[in-house]
Amino acid sequence: MKVLLLKDPKDKDSGPDPYIKELGSHSLEATLIPVLSFEFISLDSLFEKLSHPECYGGLVFTSPRALEAIKMCLKEKSKKEAWSKSLKQMWNIKPTYVVGKATASLGEKPNSSALLFPCGALKREVLPTVLREKGIPLESLTVYQTTQHPDLQESLSSYFSQQGIPASIVFFSPSGVKFCLQHIQKLSGDLINQVKFAAIGPTTAQALEAAGIPVSCTAGSPTPQDLAAGIHRALHPHNCSVPQ
Repeated sequence: MKVLLLKDPKDKDSGPDPYIKELGSHSLEATLIPVLSFEFISLDSLFEKLSHPECYGGLVFTSPRALEAIKMCLKEKSKKEAWSKSLKQMWNIKPTYVVGKATASLGEKPNSSALLFPCGALKREVLPTVLREKGIPLESLTVYQTTQHPDLQESLSSYFSQQGIPASIVFFSPSGVKFCLQHIQKLSGDLINQVKFAAIGPTTAQALEAAGIPVSCTAGSPTPQDLAAGIHRALHPHNCSVPQ
């Protein structure tokens, strides 16, 4: 049975994608189609802020793209030199918080200096709200925006014409729902009711339900193992039924 995964492939250097591998162990033939592209913006503003570490109490990251934005804003030789000479050392003595651990570890004594938060245009308000409640100032700067992958429509059309309609389609983000769903509905036609739709987590499941799509499976946690097990159950419900 075929499964369509609407996500970017894992880095080529790190071997086969773990989702394809795990679904394969359940005899499911998975294909990846990249959905998103990231466009970096405000890199001069980011460097300007990084040039004044004395104004901030630390850094907050909730996405690998934000780290990438910092690398990109330091590409110019003069900026790279300024970073190596003094800025890097000044930032290194300040705390850096990352997603997941950020809200937990920020329960410390409030710092009078704001934390610098390079983020995406689609950031959710959970972190800023939690920090505001704790009296910790946060200065957000949008350094990237999410756009549709330039080949998305062509890749979807090609997949459906060559492979047919998959048994299951997995969405990995609300943005994926926004960019893909219309094309999938058009390509599937009346047979869309045969497809088991799956979501990597509750936020993505909510986006599908809001678009009127019934969700057959939401992964218990965003791992290849939980997703594969959930899809397997959704596609073979009779295996789980209690014998009469």
